[in-house]
Amino acid sequence: MIGSVPAWPRWLGLASLLPQLACLAALWFGPDGWRWTAQALAWAYAALIFSFLGGLWWGIAASRMHEGERVPGWLWGASVVPSLIAFASFVPWVVGASWPDPSLLVLGVAIVGSLWVDRRIAPSAPHWWMRLRLPLSLGLGLSSVLIALA
Repeated sequence: MIGSVPAWPRWLGLASLLPQLACLAALWFGPDGWRWTAQALAWAYAALIFSFLGGLWWGIAASRMHEGERVPGWLWGASVVPSLIAFASFVPWVVGASWPDPSLLVLGVAIVGSLWVDRRIAPSAPHWWMRLRLPLSLGLGLSSVLIALA
């Protein structure tokens, strides 16, 4: 399945899971004192990559518009939602509320949920889009949830 994705997107995409998996490994196998740091780093990475995904959606919308296609308004809106969710998930830390567990859980669920947008834009994306997006979104989203619940 993922083997039919071109080499660069495939290998770099899979490598993008390594920081989150390292945070998960640090929680499971590292010293007890690493818990908060591993979770905070996992939150930061999930927020960063989720925002990047929104940028990919924006780029697909812009490409479609450039080619003369009508781009639905929901796609432009969906493109900024990941950054807004990532930003909102940082607010609890700033105001001294419980963080990073709940925020990381929100990000993990949102990343898995982003597959809905990926599926809707798949006809306008490269033919291998979903074969790459599925393992990456599930990998990052579910590992983020596991880290939040650890």
